[in-house]
Amino acid sequence: MAESQPPYKDPARGLTERVEDLLGRMTLDEKIAQLGCLWSTALVHDDAFDADFTAAKMPHGIGQVTRIGASTGLQPRESAELMNAIQRVAVERTRLGIPIFVHEESVGGFLHRDATVFPQGIGLAATWNPHLVEQVAGVIREQMLAVGARLGLAPVLDVARDPRWGRVEESYGEDPVLSGTLGTAYVRGLQTDDLRQGVVATGKHFLGYAMSEGGRNWNPVQMGPRELREVYAEPFAAAIRDAGLAAIMNSYASIDGIPCAGSHAILTDLLRGELGFGGAVVADYWSIPQLVRFHRVAADRGAAAGLALSAGLDMELPETEFYGEPLKAEVETGRLPEEVVDTAVRRVLRMKFQLGLFENPYVDAQTAAAKFQTAEQRALARQAAAESVILLANDGILPLAPEHKRIAVIGPGADDERLLQGDYHYPAHLEIIYLAKAQSSNPDNLIGDEDLTPSAGGAYAPGPYYTPHVTPLGGLQAALGADVELLYAKGCEVLGEDRSGFEAAVAAAKAADVAIVVVAGKSGLHRPVTVGEANDAAQLDLTGVQSELVAAVAGTGTPLVVVVLSGRVHSLEREAGHANALVQLFPPGEEGGNGLADVLTGRVAPSGRLPVSLPRSVGQVPVYTGYRAGGGRAMFFGDYIDSPTTPLFSFGHGLSYASFAYEQLEVTGTTTREPITVSVVVRNTSERAGAEVVQLYAQDQVATVARPDQMLIGFARVPLAPGQAKTVRFTVHPSRLAFYDPQMRFVVEPGAFRFAVGASAADMRCEQSVDLSGPVAEYRQREVVATGITIE
Repeated sequence: MAESQPPYKDPARGLTERVEDLLGRMTLDEKIAQLGCLWSTALVHDDAFDADFTAAKMPHGIGQVTRIGASTGLQPRESAELMNAIQRVAVERTRLGIPIFVHEESVGGFLHRDATVFPQGIGLAATWNPHLVEQVAGVIREQMLAVGARLGLAPVLDVARDPRWGRVEESYGEDPVLSGTLGTAYVRGLQTDDLRQGVVATGKHFLGYAMSEGGRNWNPVQMGPRELREVYAEPFAAAIRDAGLAAIMNSYASIDGIPCAGSHAILTDLLRGELGFGGAVVADYWSIPQLVRFHRVAADRGAAAGLALSAGLDMELPETEFYGEPLKAEVETGRLPEEVVDTAVRRVLRMKFQLGLFENPYVDAQTAAAKFQTAEQRALARQAAAESVILLANDGILPLAPEHKRIAVIGPGADDERLLQGDYHYPAHLEIIYLAKAQSSNPDNLIGDEDLTPSAGGAYAPGPYYTPHVTPLGGLQAALGADVELLYAKGCEVLGEDRSGFEAAVAAAKAADVAIVVVAGKSGLHRPVTVGEANDAAQLDLTGVQSELVAAVAGTGTPLVVVVLSGRVHSLEREAGHANALVQLFPPGEEGGNGLADVLTGRVAPSGRLPVSLPRSVGQVPVYTGYRAGGGRAMFFGDYIDSPTTPLFSFGHGLSYASFAYEQLEVTGTTTREPITVSVVVRNTSERAGAEVVQLYAQDQVATVARPDQMLIGFARVPLAPGQAKTVRFTVHPSRLAFYDPQMRFVVEPGAFRFAVGASAADMRCEQSVDLSGPVAEYRQREVVATGITIE
């Protein structure tokens, strides 16, 4: 008698039972297929989707499909229809009917036509607002669900301390606790408590990727096991333990000579054994081929496939090149046990069951567009942009006074919607398709013989499709209205030596009551750009002749506001010397102009804070908060012979139009096993409303290894009305203070600890030390308790 319904198709069965039942029915071909991937555009034949063509491409099914949104110009309804069509082949035309999932990019918004373009990752970090980041991720989830995309390749949890590296803009900055807190918030917003209603988040790039030699992308990383764990693994550990992060992407780099993509020590021993990760590991694009072509640790495809899978890398992206026939041959010849394949397949199947794909493989394409570009989503994008604005310096020129009736708006960033985008925004990212030449013409190509991202034609072809983007000029026009005359002059380009626009810019400034110069960078992957993935820099000055433009405008004597709109962390010492006010704005997305105008006009008080330290010069790099004892200064004299060692603007810095006082600090703590309470009263001492970002730092004053001079261990964003005071109470579990001792035990040692509360890493308002008694307390990094915060 035929089986009516196999157990794996019965939603009433337990998760493990369903996984094991399905795994037991699979052939080797079907197992290996689940570890592979196909480009969505590779399933389009003669400019149309062809189900027969697709069925022939995936006779045994496939694990996932690469990027419909980030590879095409399809709008939401058509995108959902394509996903459904591919899914129908997998579910209805393969033996076991295992559904696929589509993965997409989602660092600063869902990378899809018509999706909301939020600030780039570093811009979200500048808000220091976990609740806002969770809301942003919630919109990304809603839009991805609408088109059937169930794996988001974000958040970027790399601790980024070298501003030469082009991908700093995708990160949450230099600090492990800030990155971990915001990354955890993102994961919660994307995944929710129930993956059947959520999208899998992918923490990337595990591990140490941002600290490559010379700031060069993919380059080797050299660091010890203690630094690797305490700093670079900590954001991943936080997202795993506090939000149930369901997927991880490996780093391209090697650490001490071992490529992460083939490192059992990194992907299994550390990630799973020490940090307790239980999800799936997906390959960063082409990182398995790099084991042969770049790192040269494997002689051929089969050897690389076996090395990566044995290390714990479960799925190959973005296409199946090594986890296909080469992997199958490794198993059939006995060089790789089939049990290793089974382990990876279990993780993939488990994810698909958790997502509810077996019960609900399709989406309602007719309603997909309703989840895109709503008024509420744009309002959130505007809020995020405004909260990301960092006021670095201000002599009182901001907010703009009502008596300013003629304002010059100058610079290449003043009215160019493209410059509002980061490298992982739509459509900037798709320039690698619609602008780039075939990568096969590049002799240094380490990816393969195909284009970087294969593109279909016709209705599927990508292009520069923007959502409505508001530039700084447009935002100021809307905010100031007809009563204020705006005098616009571009002045120069972001790149190049053309100074022919200087004359018009100087004339506009001379005729104005105040000049706003918006200098900029151009983020992207397809050159010419100034920053982005694979676009690292040896210098940190503004590009082209923009510094000269600022100097020329400053020479007019007109009060000057300089806005730096760039994904690059620049050295701004010259600009700071010229400006009456200096503003940092990382790529803010579609509402960037409105968000900036809200702050410049005083409608919104500035509350952004630096998630990185701004260096004085490239020669200081790396410069960051959290140096180990003995770092951060030059012996014997403290400074370089030609520069201070301190940053130009420190981590956590950002001014407000309000002023705040810190009062009544109390620190209570007794042992290495009991929580420490730190409370402080923060008072708005001005006549303006504002939000203060209260930052808590700690120092272990004597330890058996060199500990950082100061460590961020908690922060709270506190809105305050004029004259209002609130008590901020931090509850610090001792595990938050733990470190790896000389024996690599994760411990808290008894002794003196200093706790300081302030407005930035260089602006401590009050501090107090306590002695923690008791024995050495041993913890595990996977069990660190996040600092609790109450505001009363």
